[in-house]
Amino acid sequence: MKNSKKYGKKIDQALSTWVKLTRAYSSVNKKSVESIRSFGLTQPQFDVIEALGHLGPLKVGELCKKVFVTGGNMTLVLDNIIKLGYIERIHSEEDRRAIIVQLTPKGKNLFDKIFKLHAENITKVMSVLSFDEQKQLGDLLKKLGKSVS
Repeated sequence: MKNSKKYGKKIDQALSTWVKLTRAYSSVNKKSVESIRSFGLTQPQFDVIEALGHLGPLKVGELCKKVFVTGGNMTLVLDNIIKLGYIERIHSEEDRRAIIVQLTPKGKNLFDKIFKLHAENITKVMSVLSFDEQKQLGDLLKKLGKSVS
């Protein structure tokens, strides 16, 4: 967005920054989704497998928070991943009302196979920025995110 000087310097800068952030996210996300689709998964399916691969078994509610999916959508996502044989639901031994989701051996093998490839794809996309620039951008985005949470 070209600064219009219509709304004042602070507003124009904020709007310009927002547009750049949105466009950058859209471009990087497109490459990420292409990578994920090459594994035969949707973004939410990959997110669930990735979270369980790194964090281990999680309650459904915890998983929703980790992957930013609502409970209603999560049910469908989990059902579809179960059909693929990558995860299973089990009842918590501490609280029988709670459902735990965990990777099956097939799911663990998939995670081990695809996560490194996906991480390499993201590293390639991000390589336009130096290591220090990536760190700086990450710090700035974290600051921005925390300020509006």
